[in-house]
Amino acid sequence: MAQLLSMLVEGASLGAVYALVALGIVVIYKSSSVVNFAQPSLLMFGTYVTASAYSLHGLSFWVALPLGVAAAAVLAVLVDRVLVARFRRTQAVVAASIMTIGVDVVLLTEVDRRIGSQILTTGDPWGNDVVRFLGIGVAEARIAALVVSALLLVLFQLWLHRSDFGVAMRATAEDPETASLMGIRLGRVSATAWAVAGALAVCAGLFIVAYPSPGLDTSVEAVALRALPAAIIGGLDSTTGAIAGGLLVGLSEVLVRGYGEHLAFLGQGFEEAAPYVLMLVVLLARPAGLFGIREAVRV
Repeated sequence: MAQLLSMLVEGASLGAVYALVALGIVVIYKSSSVVNFAQPSLLMFGTYVTASAYSLHGLSFWVALPLGVAAAAVLAVLVDRVLVARFRRTQAVVAASIMTIGVDVVLLTEVDRRIGSQILTTGDPWGNDVVRFLGIGVAEARIAALVVSALLLVLFQLWLHRSDFGVAMRATAEDPETASLMGIRLGRVSATAWAVAGALAVCAGLFIVAYPSPGLDTSVEAVALRALPAAIIGGLDSTTGAIAGGLLVGLSEVLVRGYGEHLAFLGQGFEEAAPYVLMLVVLLARPAGLFGIREAVRV
């Protein structure tokens, strides 16, 4: 039971981190109908800026983190304004979505080149401390990930439902043409969504590279990529689904890894494939995701 409780806490904290990345994907999709496959590269870029500012340039964590968040947000807005906007004018959202794959590859290649064989740390205040309760030990960074992610998710939901931007984004998601006629600037909504997505990605990246991870290296991009199944499992048009999908992916990954000796017949390293297997199972039952809205089609 102690082992199970430990895995549940770790899975929930990891899932909350995945939910932040997935939420960025969902926000962009709701504001522009574009699936942002470049979200992992935004995470890597912003986290690299944070880690390099601390490890290579000697800045404090509390200065390095805002720099990383701002850098990812600015880059995300540039991707939207320079690249995605060209497709939005012709309503070629499928082409725009595919284009973000190219952006992801280019950014990841450049960040990987800069990281090389280094392992960079962000200097987060939690370090390698362990909290013990109910007979189990959990890394303090995991507890912080769960608390901070939950707080960010709650604040985002409040902002989405009670701010003018939230109203504009929901109106844009429902009917962009009518929203535009009502005076909502679709370009501004989209740019804001991309900036938020970039900022959320860096907040998630901070905890992905925190203890017990050794730090930021080129392997982090594979971890970040698992947020895409989280968004699809929950439903690309549902912010609630992003949270649920993130938790399911995090729990499935940790449980499969924890009980790996009993799942040896599935092959070594199956925990990395578990989120994608879960995604396939969910899509077979609900193509729109657990909380996604099925489109009505007239025949």
